[in-house]
Parts: sequence; C-alpha cells; structure tokens
Amino acid sequence: MPTQLSSPALFRHRYTITGAVQGVGFRPFIYRIALHAGLTGNVRNSPEGVIIEIQGKSSECAEFATALREELPPLARIVTCDMAEIPPLESEDAFEILQSTGGEGHSVLISPDVATCPDCLNDIFDIKNHRYLYPFTNCTNCGPRYTITRSIPYDRDKTSMACFPMCESCTEEYTNPLDRRFHAQPNACPKCGPEVWMTDNAGKELYRKEPSLPAAARALAEGKILAVKGLGGFHLMCDARSSEAVQTLRQRKNRYGKPLAVMVPDMDTARQIATISDEEERWLSGIERPIVILSTPSSPLAPELNPDTPDLGLVLPYTPLHHVLFFLYKKLLPKGAIPALVATSGNLSSEPISIGNREAINRLGSIADFFVLHNRDILIRCDDSVMRVIEGSDGPQPLFYRKARGFTPRPIFLDHAGPSVFGTGPELKDTLCVTKGDQAFVSQHIGTMENLETFSFFKEIAGHLPAILQTSPELVVHDLHPDYMSTRWATEESRTPHCAIQHHIAHAHAVMAENAFSGQAIILALDGTGYGEDGTLWGGEFLLVDNEACTHTRLAHFQPLPLPGGERAIREPWRLALSALVALGEDIPGTLPWTSAHKKEQPLVLSMLKKQLNSPTSTSCGRLFDAVAAILGLCSSIDYEAQAAILLETAQGTMRDVQVHKPYLCELRSSPDGHPAIFESLKLFQQAFHDAQNGESRSTISRRFHQGLVISLAEAAQSLALSTGISHVGLTGGVLMNKTLAERLPHSLLKRGITPLTHTQLPPGDACISLGQAAYGQALLRKKSSE
Repeated sequence: MPTQLSSPALFRHRYTITGAVQGVGFRPFIYRIALHAGLTGNVRNSPEGVIIEIQGKSSECAEFATALREELPPLARIVTCDMAEIPPLESEDAFEILQSTGGEGHSVLISPDVATCPDCLNDIFDIKNHRYLYPFTNCTNCGPRYTITRSIPYDRDKTSMACFPMCESCTEEYTNPLDRRFHAQPNACPKCGPEVWMTDNAGKELYRKEPSLPAAARALAEGKILAVKGLGGFHLMCDARSSEAVQTLRQRKNRYGKPLAVMVPDMDTARQIATISDEEERWLSGIERPIVILSTPSSPLAPELNPDTPDLGLVLPYTPLHHVLFFLYKKLLPKGAIPALVATSGNLSSEPISIGNREAINRLGSIADFFVLHNRDILIRCDDSVMRVIEGSDGPQPLFYRKARGFTPRPIFLDHAGPSVFGTGPELKDTLCVTKGDQAFVSQHIGTMENLETFSFFKEIAGHLPAILQTSPELVVHDLHPDYMSTRWATEESRTPHCAIQHHIAHAHAVMAENAFSGQAIILALDGTGYGEDGTLWGGEFLLVDNEACTHTRLAHFQPLPLPGGERAIREPWRLALSALVALGEDIPGTLPWTSAHKKEQPLVLSMLKKQLNSPTSTSCGRLFDAVAAILGLCSSIDYEAQAAILLETAQGTMRDVQVHKPYLCELRSSPDGHPAIFESLKLFQQAFHDAQNGESRSTISRRFHQGLVISLAEAAQSLALSTGISHVGLTGGVLMNKTLAERLPHSLLKRGITPLTHTQLPPGDACISLGQAAYGQALLRKKSSE
C-alpha cells in the first residue's frame, strides 16, 4: 500500500536520469526504493530519460538518493543524473508509475540483448513452473532488447512482441511493480507467447511446440546439421565432437580452415576443453556472453574445428532455447561424452546472418538438414561478439575481434560533445557509427561490403541507427577509396553533406577517440591494405595526428613491396615472398616452399615484377607477415583472411613467451627532400629467409620475427616521439589482433617512457574505422564553427 505523508516539512525533488534506464527494471526499482523510504511522487519514461519526482522529509529524500546511487538493478547504467528542487504537492498521497511519453530527441541508451538470468533459468528447469522448458522465458533482467526493438521508448508496442497479447497471468506480472517481470516487454509464457517448430530443409513442418526441441536434439546427436533461429539471427549447429559433421558443415558452407565457434552448456564443460583464467571465465559467463577465444592445447573435440591454431572460440548459452536444447541433447549422449555444439553464423561465406524464416530456408537450405524456427521476429540482425583476454599494461583486458550481440549499441564516450556525424566504415568488417553529443554509437558487425546482401544490411542499419537515436547527422564521413560501396552510398545516395578521410587516418582518430584523447599523438597504423592519399596502398604507417586541429603528417612507413597480381598476391602469399626476394636483390633458390605447387606461375610472377606490370606497391605490415609465413612454407595460398598471419603466430609454439637470441631487427632510415622516413621492414623478412635457408626451426624464426618486430617498432616510435616531443603513441590496425603484438608492443613502449593508446572497446581492425570517421567529422564541424 502507498505510504501516507503526514509531516508538514515536505521537500520535492525532480530527477532526470539518462543512460541504460529503460527496459532494465529501472522504474520498478525506483518504485520499491521510494516506498521503502516512505515517499510519494511518480516515475515515467520520457524522451529526456527517466523522470522521477519524489516528495517527503529531508531524511527520506536522502535515503532515496543513497539507494539510487548504490542499489541499481543489474542491467541499469546511469550516465547523467540531474536533480532539482520543485514545489511540493500537498494533496499527493502515493507513489505511482506513470505511462511513458514519446517525443523527439530522447536521451536514453538502448539496452543490448542480455543472456538469460539465473532466476529465469530456475523457472525454465522447475518442472512445477508453468514456464518449464519454455524457450522464450525472460524478465526485466534478461532477454532480447536491441534485436526486437523498432523505436524508443522501449515499450511492448514498439517491439516484435506487439503481436502477442499477454494472457491473464503474464498481464498480472507485467503490471505488478513488485514483480521482476514488471514491464518486461518480451514477457510471455506457453499460453500466450511465441512458439517453436521444426522443419526439413525445404521448409516442410515436422514438429510444432513441445516435440520440436527433443526432435532437434536427436538430430544433432545423430550428426545432422541444424539451422537454429536465435537472438540476432540463425546459427548453423552440429556435433562438435564429430569430425564427419564438422567437415560436412565446412564443405556445405564453403568455409575451409577458419576456426568454428563452439557452444557448451556450462563452465564445467568449458574447462574440459580449454584452459580458462578467472578473467576469461568472467567474460564467458557474463551477461554479454561473447565468444571467447581460449587456449585448447589438448582439446577432446574434432580437430577440424581449428586446424590452424590451438585456440578455439567457446560461448555459453545465452537464450532459453539454447539452454533447453542442451538440456535435451545431453540426455542423448553416451556417459562421459562432452556436450559441445558448433554454433557458427547462419550465412553463406561473405553474406550477412539470416534472420527471417523464409530467408533462412532459401539461403541455408543447401547447408542445413533441418531448421528450428519460431515466430518471434528478429528486427535487427546481430552476430555473436568475439573477443579474447590479453595481458594489458594494467592487467587483463579484452581484445575484440567482433563486437555485436551483448554490447551493441552501448556508446563510446568521447572527450568532447559535438554535432551528430555519421561514419560509413570501410569495405571489410564494416560497421557504422553515429555520434550524439559526447557519445558515439557503433553498430554491430555489418560484414564485407562486396555483395548486394551485405549492402542491403548496411542500408538497413544506416536508416535504423539514426532513427532509433532520434538524431539527424549533419555530416557523413566516408573512406577515401572511390569504389567502396560505403563511399558510393555517402556520395550518391545520402542527402547529407559528406567528406572523405583516408583509411589509416580514420584508424588513428578511432584509437584516440576510444581513449577520449585530444591533442597530438603518434599513431602506428599496422594494417592490411588501404587506399593511400598518394594513390598507393598503405598499411604500415607512422602518423602524427592532431585530432583537435584535424591535421596529420605521414612521418614514416614500412618499405614498399610490389604486389604481383594485385589482389591475387593477398590471396597467394608466395607471390609476396617472391616479391620481397626480388626487392632485396636476393638470388632466387632453385627450390622454395611453393616451387612444386606454383612451378609454372613463378617465372610469370618474376616477369611481372621485373616489368612492373600489375604490381601495385604497398607499405602494408600485414603483407610482411604473409611473406614471412610463405617463406617458411606455412602458407602459399589462403582460405580466409589473416590465415597466413595466424599460422605464423602459431608457429612460435612454446617459444611465444621466450626472449630469443638474435631477434630480427630493423631501423628507421630518413629520406631526402622531406619525404617520410622508411621503416626497413624487408630486413626482417631477409633475416627470416636466411635462417630458413640455414635450416633454423620455424618456431625460432617465427619467435625472432615477432620479438624483433616489437622491439623495432617500439624503438622507431621512441625515436619519433623524441624528435616531435610527443609522449603518446596510439596502436591500431588489424595486425594488432595478433596476440603477441597486442600484448608485447604496449609493454615495450612503456619501458621506453611512452604512453600507449590501445583499443579495449572496439576491435583494432577495420571495425573501428567508422568511429574514427565520425570522431574526425565531429572535430571538423567543431573547428569550422569556431572559425
């Protein structure tokens, strides 16, 4: 019952709170602490945030303020909290939760999708509970948010649950402020909510509701491949213990070599497969539930899961459907068998993840044997997030490879507020970014912009993100490359003013923005290839960037290396190794690791190099890794991006943490006439080549290369820092996904008195570029407004 207020000394406070405070149980939390403190007033969602008015004695108001600060619900996150005194209302005698109000320009953060909470799991596996084994159980502390939401405020009529009227029991929970399902927008039960069914690969229904998941579990136990509709899209799932099932999936999906993620039911199972630290366990079992890359030196699962590396990505179930499926699947396994299922994105290679039932059947029917479908629509595609834990300068920290489900669209807080700007991202690993005030909202992973399906996804999010944030960007910033789909969208389809920024300059602005750093910094952009300002391909750059003045200087770069055959050289690293040998003036041995496989092609490639035909030059750091991998015979051609670099890092083996004798070193060489200095990177390749010719082991060569590159980069950065008087060095680019460099290079800079700036909120690869573009555009608009 509402508490009566009898004291004449009344105070009334009005709070305006922004942050992750809608759809996370925040209003019932306010209701409870207000009642406990003996206050009257009200709380409501509004465009400005959550508006709270409390009235009571001074001590009661103070008690409320303390609880607000110290007892937040698990998913709530306050960004701003403004309080003002307003006149008391003498006639008020209760505390109420009012209806939400709509409007433009809201200041509310959208909540990401959240893994099933322990309370809901108890409901699901309580045989006496009416939600027993119900695969759509949720409450305000868990469940879908972003992927089912059309607009803000986050109310049921604005989600894909609008078409499921709640039964009497669910309505009672939904309207009771003391129930944990109060205003849980996806709230449902078997009587009134979504349902699941199973079909063959042509879409013919086989089972509906209760029999569906037991049948799916049987199919998985029999080695079949299933397409399972999840939270942000479909998974392709099969028995991770079965080499035959894994090989069949790889063949059908046309995905060879690249590691496949594995879902396991719990931490006990995960520990049977991988070596797991406390920090890795925290991420694995946290509410975001990313795929975590872990060391699996003696994995009991199918070796075809990760043929190139001893590391494997594990993820725990994050939806009730996953939990129920594992509950049923485990019952069918032989005693002692490890329950583990491949859980890879439901798509064909290079296409976006499938979300619709008909779409999935059309696109995945040639891959899956059966489909597990349901009728809760996924409105927004969102892949699983992928990360690993590395040893940072201040202890364990995340290194993201893909940031999406569980995190998107949490903002990155910038050093300055500014106008709204839209960053389109690059061509590979595309994301989008929209700024609003001092917050940058980076989209989920879009993918590689090389087909119409991905471009359609790009345009979906390009429309959705500004709309759901209720902001109108004043500027669109795109890549310098004129032929990127994202560039063409910005210049031909968007009606907003636009400008370009070079790929690696955007990388620089991204790492500075992520660290809320303003001013001048030296940036090491260690990447694959990006279209440079001089028309060549950049990728190993030492940049001086001022993100307040919006200026930059190319101080130095890796030695240019011709790419014979252009893009083909990236797919065939042996061409890069041959190019490096020619550039160094080395005699070409009669036998090289690729001689038998490419005997006829080698003379043609040598001729191309000699005549400089179809051999664009690149300063790419990533291509250096490819060339060294090829000269060691690790990889003459690749099946997936970064395969050669992964094999080269893996080749270190047990020597990875050993300080080896004679690491390969190189130096900066100044250039005449004010041109950028040259980082003599080919000397690293040359030393690796000589050691290989002399019979040195791959592990020693790989370790000498990695250790020497770290030392040489740190010494070059130190030299540039001393000459410019700048003490901050940013590290960005896809090469920083290499665990050895990501861990060792910041430490090496610190030892030399340099403060490193690193990525901890976004991947260091191309997925961060949209942030850099948007941050640059915001700074550019601020600069113009002050002139």
